[in-house]
Amino acid sequence: MKVKQLMSKDFVKIYEDYPIEKVIKLLKEHKKFSAPVLDEEDRLLGWITTIDLLGVTEFKKSIKEIMLPKEEVIIAYEDEEAREVVLKFVKYKVVSIPVLSRDDRVVGIVRNCDIVKTLAKLYEIPVYNIFKKLHEHLDIDWNELMEAAAIVTKKMSGEDITPEDYEKRIKNTTFGKAIWACGGLENFFVGLIEIGMVALARRLAKKRR
Repeated sequence: MKVKQLMSKDFVKIYEDYPIEKVIKLLKEHKKFSAPVLDEEDRLLGWITTIDLLGVTEFKKSIKEIMLPKEEVIIAYEDEEAREVVLKFVKYKVVSIPVLSRDDRVVGIVRNCDIVKTLAKLYEIPVYNIFKKLHEHLDIDWNELMEAAAIVTKKMSGEDITPEDYEKRIKNTTFGKAIWACGGLENFFVGLIEIGMVALARRLAKKRR
């Protein structure tokens, strides 16, 4: 996933010659906490937040007089991997990050709430869909995959389960629930890899008979 798939295009454009009073009005109207300050070609010049506007007494001043300069703004590029911007949120403890094209034009903003929403969507993916992708990628029979899943479940948890019951289970389980049930993301994917390896090994063994 790239940053452009994570970002929002819903942001307020503040231009460098805007007076402070206009910026306050725009942020209030659009219910935004922060916004990029741009030149006439929408290139990033700086960053402004409502915190920066607290205590201001001269409202006719240009916003560029109090904005955070570009050199101090944490930015991301639209073609970067999404995980890179997530790491920036963790490292710099910011609320939002402007997203730039490679010619420095602001094309969107990533807010920490956007990341939470994306993760929430990922957690709701049915495990059945993940197994379907594994089935297509490995090009093995679906029943063989379910048999392998039952074998690995027995090996890893001691639970006896039929391939048919395993299929019913994954149809009613989300990715988020599966992670909790497996004891973490790493365990989930270790199990998934093991299932794929067992399925391939059983198919190879059948061909040799």
